[in-house]
Amino acid sequence: MNKTERQDTVQSLTEQFKASPNIYVTDFSGLNVLRMTEFRRRLRAAGVSYIVVKNTLAQRALAANSVTALDDHLAGPTGLVLAGRDPVAAAKVLTDFAKEFEKPTIKIGLIDGRPVTSDQVKRLASLPPRQVLLSQLAGTIQAPMAQFAGVMTGILYQMVGALEALRAQRS
Repeated sequence: MNKTERQDTVQSLTEQFKASPNIYVTDFSGLNVLRMTEFRRRLRAAGVSYIVVKNTLAQRALAANSVTALDDHLAGPTGLVLAGRDPVAAAKVLTDFAKEFEKPTIKIGLIDGRPVTSDQVKRLASLPPRQVLLSQLAGTIQAPMAQFAGVMTGILYQMVGALEALRAQRS
């Protein structure tokens, strides 16, 4: 790779890193071509991209975006998962694939500019999907209102029952 190709690669990576605030650094050693293809297919299905580049080029592109937290982990065979805006989908694919095939291993992650360990990425993957969390939140907000409506209905029925008893007593 000559100097202009390296510069073009760094510039392209810089733009990709800028567009993706969530990045996971993985060690893909031990994955054969078939499993790597399957891994990339699952990531694409989740709307995530996976790139393998030279570590020095990745360091330069990250430095251009003022990201230095990943520098110590860019050694050896390294693949970068660019998770885009949703860090959970990529974390789920990574952990599910790693459970199934024991590879790739997660070295470190970067979520919204903050470094996270591989254990934190695994905990993030155990979260329910966004839609489930939103429905749980809506249920939590709605529950007190439903209870209040039930109490008011109960009071209304008691009042109607008292009026019926009073009417029956007078007649």
